[in-house]
Amino acid sequence: MIKIEADLHVHSMFSGHAYSTIDELAEEANNKGLKMIALTDHGPALPGGTHFNYFNNLKVLPEKIKGVRILRGIEANILNDGSLDLAERYFRDLNFVACGIHMNTGYTNTSVREHTRATINAIKNPLVDMVTHPINLSNMIDLEEIVQAAKEYDVILEINASSHKKIERSRGDKKLSRKLIKLALKNDNLLALNSDAHYRNLVGDLSNLEPVVGDGLITNDNIINSSMDRVLEFLEKKNKVNLSN
Repeated sequence: MIKIEADLHVHSMFSGHAYSTIDELAEEANNKGLKMIALTDHGPALPGGTHFNYFNNLKVLPEKIKGVRILRGIEANILNDGSLDLAERYFRDLNFVACGIHMNTGYTNTSVREHTRATINAIKNPLVDMVTHPINLSNMIDLEEIVQAAKEYDVILEINASSHKKIERSRGDKKLSRKLIKLALKNDNLLALNSDAHYRNLVGDLSNLEPVVGDGLITNDNIINSSMDRVLEFLEKKNKVNLSN
């Protein structure tokens, strides 16, 4: 199974439906040998989501907590036209901007064409670093088009562990996730395997992805977050971090 040094999709209690503090998430990450987490609380359009001023004030966080590098981030909500649910000025102080389609955010698109167009428009935003759970059975997209757009605009595509939980209505799909991975590998895209943790003990937990990638479909070399240094180099290129400091 893939080993990661950075979990790029983690939620604190400030998301409104997650249950751990930032310190608890960092402590758990350290206990599991992770070197980095991206704090990606939900944007304000999601019910119970985080107030805009929370993101404005993330700069007060230290660079490291409990020995773990903290990326000041967001999981912004993609809106119908592909715009995001937070004014651009709030993104500029963040190290990491992830975005994804979520229900109950005012998003009303229904067709594969509409979901694809909205996602590609979000990918074109130069502030966006990663698309979360592009495999979502409730919001199907054209994978070939998404892979091409993500490559062109240097955006990471996520394989989401939470999406593959064994529950009655999982949004993930093994066959589609494997298709996305194969397309991304062929196209030399950036991929990340993330937990999408909403509670501390799930930080860094990729066990739900064992049926998807456990047969060696991908290796550590194919995953950007298997190395914290690779993540930092990617973000430095996008002027999100400064490694010379």
